[in-house]
Amino acid sequence: MAEILVLVDHVDGEVKKVTLELLTLANRLGEAAAVWVGQGYEKAKDKLAEYGAGKVYLATDEELTSYVVAPKAALLAQLVADKSPGAVLVPATGEGKEVAGRLAVKTGSGVLTDVVDVADGFVAEHSIFGGAIIAHARVRTGTPIIAVRPNAVAPEASPATPAEEQVSVTLSDADKGAKIVERVVQEKGERPDLTEAAVVVSGGRGVGGAENFKIIENLADSLGGAVGASRAATDAGWYPHSFQVGQTGKTVSPQLYIAVGISGAIQHRAGMQTSKTIVAINKDPEAPIFELVDYGVVGDLFQVAPQLTEEINKRK
Repeated sequence: MAEILVLVDHVDGEVKKVTLELLTLANRLGEAAAVWVGQGYEKAKDKLAEYGAGKVYLATDEELTSYVVAPKAALLAQLVADKSPGAVLVPATGEGKEVAGRLAVKTGSGVLTDVVDVADGFVAEHSIFGGAIIAHARVRTGTPIIAVRPNAVAPEASPATPAEEQVSVTLSDADKGAKIVERVVQEKGERPDLTEAAVVVSGGRGVGGAENFKIIENLADSLGGAVGASRAATDAGWYPHSFQVGQTGKTVSPQLYIAVGISGAIQHRAGMQTSKTIVAINKDPEAPIFELVDYGVVGDLFQVAPQLTEEINKRK
């Protein structure tokens, strides 16, 4: 079986969940080979092995992480030339999609982005128009380069003993066009990352203002979950855009998703409809969100959400 290259998304050795999803998908299509760029591999090697990385290409040269994006594309292009993989999988994040585009140009290959699944023959599935239409596409030229949307594939453990191979690449002047001059570590709160949380509680237009998002935060904290927001709430400035769930925000797929004061426009539904259990609280019984939910509460969120928080806290 052909190797399927997977670009590892990590921060100082902390592997992002999307990488585990890509490894799972890669093992369905061939033999997963992780491509590690940067430092911190010792911290991550057990996690990569647990999720089926049969091989790991290690590029630990500090120069590769001193410039923006281009070195990763150059490294992957060299691996494509040397190893002839069946495909290259990258996360469909902002950086991942730029890597995919640059790699496609370097290798003369076709590229597919925002993919939600890949079948035999590297036929990619796209969920478009907010999930209303499912489209399928396949690369016809070169090595398929596929950017997969986070939370589209359920990660499955498949323990392996990866072979490790050190690799390097000579960067061109063009690859060094944008140098990283400073890194600032963003302070993390006690809540889990939105895209990786098992529970997400999101607030929408019905919350009525930034000061009322404390109700959403209290409910999320009672469940040990993350806080999300609809586009209407973030556009109004009630909550930061980095917490937006939806087609133009982040895609989440938690075990439990609670939509509070969210009507359920197609834009929002596109970012959370794969959640395992969906609960909605909305005073409008005709709200579109109720077409999607497992459990719906028609009521005033300012009464229902605090009562729910209180009951959850009582049962801890």
